[in-house]
Amino acid sequence: MDSVSGGDDAEATVVVLEALAHSLERMVVRNELVASEEGTEAEKKSRGLAAFRGAQPPGIDLRKYMERLHRYTRCSASCFVVSYVYIDRAAHQHPSSAVVSRNVHRLVLTGLLLASKFLDDTHRNNAFFAKVGGVCNGELNRMELELLFLLDFNLVVGWREFETYCRHLNVDMEKLMPTKDVETRVSTKIINTDQVEVFLNGLAPSASHRRSIDL
Repeated sequence: MDSVSGGDDAEATVVVLEALAHSLERMVVRNELVASEEGTEAEKKSRGLAAFRGAQPPGIDLRKYMERLHRYTRCSASCFVVSYVYIDRAAHQHPSSAVVSRNVHRLVLTGLLLASKFLDDTHRNNAFFAKVGGVCNGELNRMELELLFLLDFNLVVGWREFETYCRHLNVDMEKLMPTKDVETRVSTKIINTDQVEVFLNGLAPSASHRRSIDL
């Protein structure tokens, strides 16, 4: 797998993106299994997230999509964690909504846009995020507003909540990597309270060539 940036921060970010993709993919599989068992209820369960639903699942898997978002937007790794918090929070606050393969990519994109605006001192505009994320600018604008309403415009993620989600990612990574790798590549980069502030500051930007994709 290609590195998304250089240095130790890049290695940590790759691990974070893998953990997030794994957690979201598990959520999608679980939701779609329940939906398939309920038959006609499948469509009903995605109505709350209708603004994020595509005609079909994108042709790019979630991990590669998230790597692309990081490579071109230069969002800090903490923004991706906070994006996951927003998605999980919206799903819990609106249990009739299900995160499925037809909406998860757009949810990640929209959550990342909000997290970037809320956390980062400098961030790309909606048009840039839309181009990188493979949607039109008007659609991303609508999804941004929809997610804000789903979250009741509450974008604050406290330290304890952030740490809780990081620990959840650690648990998920234990299923993907040897314990030693988890301890050295995840815990020390995210959970260690002496380093969490540095982690939240994000990654240093670097020049990238930008290409378009379609969702």
